[in-house]
Amino acid sequence: MTDTTTTGGIGRASAFLASGTIVSRILGFVKLIVLAGIIGQFGATADAFAIANQLPNTIYVIVAGGILTAVLVPQIVRASLHTDGGTAYINKLLTLALMVLAVTTVVATLLAPVITGFIGLNLPDDQKALAVAFAYWCLPQMFFYGLYTLLGEVLNARKSFGPFTWVPVLNNVVAIAGLLFFAAFFGADPNGDRTAAEISGAMVAVLAGSATLGVVAQALVLFYFWRRIGLSYRPDFHFRGVGLGAAGKMASWTFGMLILTTIAGIIETQVVTRAHGEASVAVLTTAWLIFMLPHSVITVSVATAYFTRMSEHAALSKWALVKADASSAIRGTALLIVLASAVIAICAYPFAAVFVRPFDQVQGVGNVIIAFILGLVPFCILFVLQRTFYSLGDTRTPFFFTLFQVVILVIGVLGCAFLPTDWIAVGIAAVITVSGTLQAALAAILLRRRLGGIDARRILRSLVKYFVAAIVPVLLGLVLVVLLGGTTEDGFALSSRVTAILTMALVGIVMAAAYFGMLLVMRSAELSAFLTPLQRRFRRLGR
Repeated sequence: MTDTTTTGGIGRASAFLASGTIVSRILGFVKLIVLAGIIGQFGATADAFAIANQLPNTIYVIVAGGILTAVLVPQIVRASLHTDGGTAYINKLLTLALMVLAVTTVVATLLAPVITGFIGLNLPDDQKALAVAFAYWCLPQMFFYGLYTLLGEVLNARKSFGPFTWVPVLNNVVAIAGLLFFAAFFGADPNGDRTAAEISGAMVAVLAGSATLGVVAQALVLFYFWRRIGLSYRPDFHFRGVGLGAAGKMASWTFGMLILTTIAGIIETQVVTRAHGEASVAVLTTAWLIFMLPHSVITVSVATAYFTRMSEHAALSKWALVKADASSAIRGTALLIVLASAVIAICAYPFAAVFVRPFDQVQGVGNVIIAFILGLVPFCILFVLQRTFYSLGDTRTPFFFTLFQVVILVIGVLGCAFLPTDWIAVGIAAVITVSGTLQAALAAILLRRRLGGIDARRILRSLVKYFVAAIVPVLLGLVLVVLLGGTTEDGFALSSRVTAILTMALVGIVMAAAYFGMLLVMRSAELSAFLTPLQRRFRRLGR
């Protein structure tokens, strides 16, 4: 994924980030499969736990999540020019951020019944009470998610990229151990037949407590990696004199942007909980995690490495290099994201069969996956465009194109409330895809105006080439899935978890071979740049 504008360092950093993310995501999917096997994807327990476990992420995102991403790396890169290498700035910024996180976590936990009751507005009373019980155990995750992001973004800014993507492995190991403990002592309910009243306090503590313990471990272990690169944290409450005012101004726009997206997320949950007994919160969450898999492995890994470099170039006012970095990141990620989107869309039903067994549930999960995955390419492009604005120190513009997206999203999601209950989740996923695509288009137009161009012709030419190259693989994959029974209740592909995985592996290999073969025939410059370092390495090994 390198070209003439990309150094070997970016490639190595991206590969290391991707390797950590791949291992973490594999374990994450193992955790998701185990969770589905224990509490199901449909039913009271699955939806109540999904709402509670989303709460710390939702509230944390409002208070700090995107603010940290938008502000930390560019500001730390600039602060590194100080005589102390930015140490004073880092300590002051961390102290202030941790104070805000601690207060917010305590308040949110105390308000768990109010927050959960509002988000789960349409839940029956017993299921709402179960969600509140889960929330008391899950909400402390908020502080430790914040700590993990703070420590990890500082490491990224210092070009120590690996720990941030590797330590979630520990989180998943702890969470899986907790789920296995739950299954051993309380038994499994893969079809979601347990009622909310049947979930005891001990079951709540083990299920939600182990999830929180994994997040705690993920955060605290990063202190070890700080020491490895010579950093140590000392609380510093003297907030004047190191430019925190500029960081606060940037953060204010991001704070507003995140409030908008969180309002949209709450409305999504309120509408989807109308689908009692059908695809609802848990299904939407699982499909979103599947959607996020290629994004996390490919886009985040590449863009994180580029983000630091774009921030360095922006700090030196080298706008042409910022533009070149953004173009290279978009074209490099899209090369693989187009293939990933095609494979997941074709394999949506076998993918769903990994988590659920009854065919109606497979259809429910699979249809939501398809509706989401159609928006993966624009979502990944938007991610790079947004980080480019952040590297320029501009959080104001992302607020406005997010406002544009949220307005469209809320109108569309409210409209989904009138759909048949078994199509509500699919409708919401489709609305997210459409609004996200429009948001990416607007972001590209605004960035083009800001930089005086974004290499648009080259990007569009590459995207057209990728989509044309995907036509034959999609047809081949569709034929294979149908032949293997991936669309019928008694088909081989859906008969068991093993056959579903085998089907996906076979279809994925065939589609990948056809896709890259087509790109070679079409002489894709991005594919050549991707393959050149591999060819050199194999030549060295052959000597």
